[in-house]
This record gives sequence, C-alpha cells and structure tokens, in this order.
Amino acid sequence: MLLLIHTLFLFVRTYLSLVIAKLDGRIVRDLIAANGTGFVKGLVYWLLIAIPASYTNSIIKFLQSKVSLEFRTRLVRYIHDIYLDDTLNFYKVSNIDGGIEGIDQYITADLIKFCDAAASLYSNLGKPAVDFMIFSYQLRRNLGPLAVVGIFSNYFATAWLLKAMAPSFGLLTSVEGRLEGEYRNAHSKLITNAEEIAFYDGTSLERSILIKTYARLASHIRAILRIKVSYIMFEDFIIKYSWSALGYLFSSLPVFLPNWSGDDAKTEMAPSLKSANKDFRERDRMKQFITNKRLMLSLADAGSRMMYSIKDLSELAGYTARVYSMLATLHRVHANAYGNKNPQVRARKQHKVKLYSLEDVQGTMHEGFDGIRFEHTPIVVPGLGRDLSAGELLVNDLNIRINPGEHLLISGSNGTGKSAVARVLGGLWPVFRGLVSKPLNRDISFLPQKPYLSNGSLREQIIYPSSEVEMYEAGKTDSDLLDILRMVRLEYLPDREGGWNTKKQWKDVFSGGEKQRVMFARILYKRPRFAVIDEGTSAVSSDVEGLLYETCQKLGITLVTISHRPSLLRYHKAQLRLGEGAHGDEWVLEQTGTDEARLSVEREIAELEEQLGKIDELKARRNEIADLLLGKKATK
Repeated sequence: MLLLIHTLFLFVRTYLSLVIAKLDGRIVRDLIAANGTGFVKGLVYWLLIAIPASYTNSIIKFLQSKVSLEFRTRLVRYIHDIYLDDTLNFYKVSNIDGGIEGIDQYITADLIKFCDAAASLYSNLGKPAVDFMIFSYQLRRNLGPLAVVGIFSNYFATAWLLKAMAPSFGLLTSVEGRLEGEYRNAHSKLITNAEEIAFYDGTSLERSILIKTYARLASHIRAILRIKVSYIMFEDFIIKYSWSALGYLFSSLPVFLPNWSGDDAKTEMAPSLKSANKDFRERDRMKQFITNKRLMLSLADAGSRMMYSIKDLSELAGYTARVYSMLATLHRVHANAYGNKNPQVRARKQHKVKLYSLEDVQGTMHEGFDGIRFEHTPIVVPGLGRDLSAGELLVNDLNIRINPGEHLLISGSNGTGKSAVARVLGGLWPVFRGLVSKPLNRDISFLPQKPYLSNGSLREQIIYPSSEVEMYEAGKTDSDLLDILRMVRLEYLPDREGGWNTKKQWKDVFSGGEKQRVMFARILYKRPRFAVIDEGTSAVSSDVEGLLYETCQKLGITLVTISHRPSLLRYHKAQLRLGEGAHGDEWVLEQTGTDEARLSVEREIAELEEQLGKIDELKARRNEIADLLLGKKATK
C-alpha cells in the first residue's frame, strides 16, 4: 500500500511539473507583453499551485523514509527470528562459524544503509521514469520527432559512457563496510574488556590498535573520494552542461526549423505567422521557448537522476552483498552446514573431510531424557567453520550417565575439558560422535563461570530469563523472591538498593560473591531438576558454599558441578576426573565413599605430604639465593 501511494504521488508531482512549465511560459509572455492583468493572474495561480506542489514533495520524502523503515522492520524481524532461535545461532555465528566478524555491524549499520538505498532507488527511478514518459510525449507534440530522437539518442549515449567510466562502487562500498565493522569491533572489544585492559596497563597497545584500524578505514575512504572526483567531474560535464546545451538546441527547432516542429507548435505558431505584428510573434515564440525549456529542464533532471542511479545501483550492490553475506551465514549456521557443499567445487579443490571438522559431525542430541547421558561421546573443541579446520580432542569416548539425585563433581586441571562438557551438554558445541541425552530446557539450568547481569530492575536479576509478566502469571510474588534471597544470604539487597524496581549497572554494583549468589538465586527461582554449575562458588566463603549446595539438594535439584576444589566432593555422590592417561584425554569416574575414591584421596594426601616434607629444603635454598643476591649488591 505504501508503494502504491508513493507511486500515485510520483504521478501527481509529474503532472504538477507539467502545469508549472506551461504556467511559467504564460507568465513570461504576459510580462513581455506588459499584460498586467494576465501577469497578476499568473502569479496568483503560481502561488496557489505551490501549495499542493510543496505538499507533494514533502509527502514523497515522508513515504520514501516510511518505505525504508517498514522494509527494515520486516528484515530485522526476519533476522532476529534466525539469529536468536533455539539453535543458539547468536553464539555459533561468532564462536564456531567465524564466516563474518562483527555481526552487530551488519544488523545495525549495514542493514539501514541497504534499506535506505533501496527505498531511495525506487523514488529516484520511479519519478524520473514517469517524468520521462510524460515529458517526452509533451515535447514530441511541441518540438517534433527530430528533437525526441535526439533526446533519446543522447540518453543512450550518456548511459553507455557513464557505465563504461564508472568505477567499481559496489566493491568499494562493501570493503568500506567491512573496515567500518573492524573499527567498531575494536571499540566493542575495548569496552567489553575495559577492566582487564586497565589492570594490565594496556592503554598504549589498544590505542595503537585503534589508530591502525581507523587508519585503514580512513585510507580507503580517501581513495574513494579521489576516485569520485574525476568521475563526478565527468558526470556533471555530461549531464549538467552538455545536456543543457542540447536542450537549447532542441528548443530552437520550432524557430529555425518550423516544418520539423511538433503539432502543438504548428497550431500555436500558425496565427502568429499570418499576423503582421512582429512583437506578438516574438512574444508567442518566447512563451513556447520558456515552456519547452522548462520541459527540457524537467526531462534533463529526470534523465540525470536516472543516470546518477547507476552509481546508486553500484553502492546498493555493495550493501546488498553485505546483507546477503549475513543472511547466508545465518541460514548456514541454522542448518549446521559448514564449508562448501558443492561436490564439483570439492573435487576441484581435492578437499578431504578432516577428523572432527564441522562437516564431520555425526553425533545426536536427544532432549527429554530423564537424566543426563553421554554415550561414547568425544569432547572436542570445534575448529572454525570458515576453513573447516580439525577440532581439538579434549576427552575421548566419554560414556557416563547421571540419574536424578546422583550429584556429580567434574574435576581436573586447566585445559582438560571441564567447561567443554557443559558446552556440549548445553548445545553450544556440536556432538561429533555418539549420543548426548539431557532433560528438556525447562528441567535443566546452567550456571556459567562468568555471571551475567541484565540491564533491568533488581527483580529481573533474580527471575532472568523470565519477564515480570511471566513471573506474575506463574503465581510468584516479591515475597517469594525475598524468601529466595534469604536462602542465598542476600535478603538485604532490596533495602540496600532501593527496592525491587531499582535499575542500575548491576555488574558494577554487586561484588564477586554477590554475583555468584544471585546466579544461585536464579536456580532456586526456576527449581529445575538438574543444574550444571561451572565454578559457581569460587568467590564465596566455604560456609555459604555449603549452604548453597545443601539448599539445592533439599529442593530436589541434581547438581553437576565443574570445579577443581576438593572441598566440594562431600556434596556429590561421584567424581569425574578428566585429563587422565598418557595423552591427557582419558577420564575416570569414581563413586564417593568407595575404596577407589579413598585411595584417590589418600594418593592426593600423600603427594601433598611429600611436598610439605620438602619445605625445609626449599627454605634453605631460598636463603642461599638471598645470600648470593646480598653479596652481589655489596660488591656493587
């Protein structure tokens, strides 16, 4: 409907332009003839017609912006449906696929440029096309077929020249968008990791990175500007000045070649040729010249806008390439299709499937299982999808089952794959082999290492990811939330922060221990059957840690804890130790309270006692080194 209304006003503006052209010639004729009454009437008509003309121009710009906004709204809705779907595309696009960098740049900046360019192109081509048809018909009547043939020949020649001389604006625009994205990503990285960079005193290095990133962008833009100088100069010379000269030439045809003039010209000129009054004949010619000149200028404007659209089309092609790249990547990740699936291209490149690459995923994820199960599943760090590199094997052939009530502690040194087990179970990483079974999403919760606090009220921090409406629909109240805060020893938060509706930057307000206890409060609010906790108590005291685990167990929540702290073993019935074997990819599952578990603990105690027995020897060595250092200083 917007496009139809837009098109209607384009026709209206063309009609008004035609009326104004005729009125312009009439006013000039009356002015030369000193016809005061006619001249005043012409000015009145001019001012009256200016009202609908001004409104038409304004509404066309409004409709163009409206079309762009509606187009963008539908595209954004479509992109959000794919980007934020149940397959966790928003995670996989950046962390697994790697086909595009800075997807936020694509969605926020490139998409609006694409929609604006598409909407403006419709207006820039629609109105000139209408003008072209109507003004050509009118000039055919006024100037005759010779002028129209010349005008069209001029347009075709101009289009060919501009096409031949036009640089690759589409490629230049696409590269500019990519460089803009890199510069924006550098700033996003600085904001996200501001605290760590400040502690490491990395200001100088980060400044140099931003300067280099911006320098590449600025250099490319300068190159585009230099290219545009010569092209715009050529474009203006052809369209503005050459066309104006040809316009005067074609407008002179009724004067110098009356036999080649159009029907209207002959009809209007016949009385003047029969008249002996030279002044009247000149005024009549002046009126026709002004009218034809106005029509020629309008036609030239229509043609120039169509010619300028060649450049706009090239830039639109660049934006289209960016948007298409984003959509293609989202669809590819949504379908878990990585790499080139064309068999002919594969054969030409002699491409071989690498072990544990993203095109070698053969495992199965089963949801709705009454427990957690890994059946002969390797835990693999996936390689990037853009180059289909092989993944790194962390745990080989994991084969365990966790039934309700069987709390499990996953331990091991750094880099053995503890958090990777949670990523596979959560669907973030693919199941390369075997079978992974887990409960439905409503029956399992994950508590990652880094606490996440949303931009919202204090209430929303506890009930995340539920909304307030969903909370009230579930029959929960603020009193229930306060009871949950008491369970995690945070009952003072509503009074301290000013109530449940207070909104702050919570990541800067809460301490490390408070953040982790808020994460536990979310688990207690949801009360799932299973909870996977990844280093969720590293910043709380041991007594509060015990309280949190005991509270979860009393509520019937089966805990799967990822930690290297042996003190948590007493809250679990089994321990999965990773990083065993000669290659570090083996695993051992032990039940707590068994002889095997006791031997494991005794072995760890023996290792600690052996290290403690070397304290005196280490102290003596430290004293020797101190004496040597002091001796060197005295010598200096």
